[in-house]
Amino acid sequence: MEMRRMAASQAANNTKPSVARPTRSLHRADMNTEKATFGAGCFWGVEATFRNVRGVVSTAVGYAGGTKENPTYEDVCTDKTGHAEVVQVEFDPSQVTYDELLDVFWSNHNPTTLNRQGPDVGTQYRSVIFYHSPEQKSAAETSRDKIDKSGRFRRAVVTQIEAAPKFWRGEEYHQRYLQKRGQSHCAI
Repeated sequence: MEMRRMAASQAANNTKPSVARPTRSLHRADMNTEKATFGAGCFWGVEATFRNVRGVVSTAVGYAGGTKENPTYEDVCTDKTGHAEVVQVEFDPSQVTYDELLDVFWSNHNPTTLNRQGPDVGTQYRSVIFYHSPEQKSAAETSRDKIDKSGRFRRAVVTQIEAAPKFWRGEEYHQRYLQKRGQSHCAI
């Protein structure tokens, strides 16, 4: 009875009934996406770089590859948990390929420095690709071998390639960190 009264009132006022709308676009819900996970030093700049790639649907910063369950940033910064700071990328392979994401990865950090990027030192800053499928593993290994033999770097590439372990999403204040501060990159 209440529903009829609401409908009659809306009709009298020439208003449309309010309808719950999905929070995600229907296009995205229908999209076939894949995940890729990269560690390339401090995750703030890495996240901003991948977020701006056409075909990337979402990014999240977090921790992977360590031994502690549900680590915090403070835990990871002790360099005792074994986790790397990583960015998990959700992408639409019809818009951007995994190989193209690998190119972005290689172009935005130094893969020849062991456990270090710029002034940041520790295993949490290591260069690592966590693959989510046999195809990603093969592409990552081929890509690493190609970049290592290219002569682009004077030293050997030390990037690790490992099966994707559990991803622990980082604290909310780390998500889109640079964007929240109106910055496009880290100032080193």
